[in-house]
Amino acid sequence: MKFVAITACPTGIAHTYMAAEALELAAKEMSVEIKVETQGSVGAENVLTEQDIAEAKAVIIAADTNVSKERFAGKPVLEVGVQEAIKDAKSVIEKAKTAKVSLQEEVNAIKSERKAQQKGPYKHLMTGVSYMIPFVVAGGIAIALSFAFGIKAFENEGTLAAALMQIGGGSAFALMVPILAGFIAYSIADRPGLVPGMVGGMISGQIGAGFLGGIIAGFIAGYTVDFLKKNIKLPKSMDGLMPVLILPLLSSLIVGLSMIYIIGKPVSALNKGMSNWLTSLSSGNAAILGLVLGLMMAFDMGGPVNKAAYTFAVGLLGSGIQAPMAAVMAAGMTPPLGLALATVIAKNKFTRQEIEAGKAAWALGISFITEGAIPFAAADPIRVIPSIMVGSGITGALSMLFKAKLAVPHGGIFVLPIPNAVTNLGLYFVSIIVGTIVTAIMISVLKKDLETEKEKESEKITA
Repeated sequence: MKFVAITACPTGIAHTYMAAEALELAAKEMSVEIKVETQGSVGAENVLTEQDIAEAKAVIIAADTNVSKERFAGKPVLEVGVQEAIKDAKSVIEKAKTAKVSLQEEVNAIKSERKAQQKGPYKHLMTGVSYMIPFVVAGGIAIALSFAFGIKAFENEGTLAAALMQIGGGSAFALMVPILAGFIAYSIADRPGLVPGMVGGMISGQIGAGFLGGIIAGFIAGYTVDFLKKNIKLPKSMDGLMPVLILPLLSSLIVGLSMIYIIGKPVSALNKGMSNWLTSLSSGNAAILGLVLGLMMAFDMGGPVNKAAYTFAVGLLGSGIQAPMAAVMAAGMTPPLGLALATVIAKNKFTRQEIEAGKAAWALGISFITEGAIPFAAADPIRVIPSIMVGSGITGALSMLFKAKLAVPHGGIFVLPIPNAVTNLGLYFVSIIVGTIVTAIMISVLKKDLETEKEKESEKITA
């Protein structure tokens, strides 16, 4: 009989390891196998593998801090305090033998499976982006609300517009790059990566390296901490110095000096060059950029290519360039909206289940949730994916051609009524409507009637 366990205490120094040792000794006396992962102040050690978890009868979490349980979806999980594991580890293991799988753990199984597919640098980047997005959304909406009083109303000190701009631009947006860099480093090196990552991200903002510099700082910080953790060996009596002094100080110095003296200037120059290029784009070139972004948004409907386009636009938004963000959001809304419209104008092309899914796709589309198109694409990828890509590409191109700008990175149509959140709002709606109609018409033309499809299947079976 095999068990796996995680121990974690608030400080991550003494009780984390005492609980682990108690569980290991108790398991040995009870003739059962156990592997204990410690989540201490230097990060996770003796990390549980997928095979360890698959072979385990149950999972024991002895912690007084929050421990993610996504890895254990579908497994019985027993949660106890650290002190309970230290004082009576045998009793804890006995309880684990009869632990049951909860409904919530079953529901989380699909989510954990999807996350497990993300690996390497892409996973680390997306971790940083996922933590950054709430700051960008909150800041963007605060800025948009400030603009509602007039584009330059925030320049008057003491006004509500100025306060909203301070919240959005001066605080939430100022934290965007440090959070991005910090959590990229966190994904690579666990908690010790946060300090050098955020320090590097802060420096990136100060020297003008911006979003791109933050990404570089995050990766440098993460891999630097990972290297230091593996190569610095201290006596047991000095282990407590690693998380509070040695790792944060050395890694912050390495990352900070690298950003200031090596990486900062070239990345800052690249940033300025990109900003100048985007600002000076002619209408034709802007339309081509919008077309490419639109195609990317529809290609995998929330996958890596879609996320790359969205991340690109968010990064530019932090630099005050808002046109690509408008193109990306419009193009991301178009696929589910086009499919929803197709289920209305060409009902004979869709099953009853698809028509029902079309009703939900309206809500998902207006909310800027491109994933609403996935059920249709999965059922008929050859016809659906080219159709939604054409529609989104046209929407993105028109949005850029109409010089629409968007100050908010998410929210769909629900943020559009905010005064000055979108420039050229009327034409922006036109770009979404045109792309939606093109998508619906293409799908209606390319898809065969259900009766025709059934006849062909019948002929194949007969033959």
